[in-house]
Amino acid sequence: MEPLGLILGLPLAPLRGLIRLAELLQEQAEQELRSPAAVRRRLEELAEARASGEISEEEEAAAAERILTEMID
Repeated sequence: MEPLGLILGLPLAPLRGLIRLAELLQEQAEQELRSPAAVRRRLEELAEARASGEISEEEEAAAAERILTEMID
C-alpha cells in the first residue's frame, strides 16, 4: 500500500471496523434465526398460541409458512 493511501485511510479505519462489526452481528443474528432449534421454538410458540385461542388456524398456517420460508431464504 502506498504511504499516502495509508495516511489517508487511517481516519476511516474506525468506521470500517464499525461497519464490519455490524455485518458480523447481522450474519450471526440471521444464522440464529435460521437454526433448527430457533425454528422449532417459533413453531411451538405458534402451536401454543393456536391452542390457547390467541390466533386462528389460518393465522397459524400463514405464520408457519413465513417461518419456514425465512429458514430457507
